[in-house]
Amino acid sequence: MFSCNRSLTSTMISALRVIRSNRVIVSGQLQRCLSTQTDGEVRIAKILKEKFPSASSLKVVDISGGCGAMYEIHIESSEFKGKRTVQQHQLVNQALKDEIQGMHGLRIFTEVPKQ
Repeated sequence: MFSCNRSLTSTMISALRVIRSNRVIVSGQLQRCLSTQTDGEVRIAKILKEKFPSASSLKVVDISGGCGAMYEIHIESSEFKGKRTVQQHQLVNQALKDEIQGMHGLRIFTEVPKQ
């Protein structure tokens, strides 16, 4: 369908990646090969997987346009149950406190599994 091109920047890509139960679904106008995840995306995902081991869904996307200073995070975890959205976001911020110091911005979307 689409070929992967390493020169594409995150701002040119409108892709949705959802990781659930070891399944990866990739859709959108353009696809970025999963093997071309940025170092920052991999590093942040690793930290969040360690901090939220029961996360049923996690997506980290570099939305900086290539400089690695702005990320969008979507995370679904039972660890957020009973907490207000601001408290959920505070948990993510705390987990990434060292990483955040070098960022220009961070978008966080949290959810509690519907089970």
